[in-house]
Amino acid sequence: QVQVAESGGGLVQAGGSLRLSCTASGLSAAMAWFRQAPGTGREGVSCIGRNSVSLYYAPVVKGRFTVSRDNDKGTVALQMDSLKPEETTMYYCAAATTFSCPSTWSATTSYPYWGQGTQVTVSS
Repeated sequence: QVQVAESGGGLVQAGGSLRLSCTASGLSAAMAWFRQAPGTGREGVSCIGRNSVSLYYAPVVKGRFTVSRDNDKGTVALQMDSLKPEETTMYYCAAATTFSCPSTWSATTSYPYWGQGTQVTVSS
């Protein structure tokens, strides 16, 4: 039914930038980015509502990452600047079923649809 797919990961040096993209076919709703943080479970990075009014960032990435969406193209992007080696991990795109970001936007249980992930590697 609903298929989520992310892309754009790769290898970048510390301080560099990457731009991830995500599509969610068959659904137009709030979208979120997660990553598997070292030593912890999957953590929320950002969430953006359908109309971009609902917008959230994890404090650790605020000011460096920018989430945006193009509803005409059906895509969501995560621009990641000033990347750090400790941010080397898998990044995942997730889709909610509501237009606005869930109140528990950083909880994995708030999103029924997930992509397979894209690997981001930041070298020092």
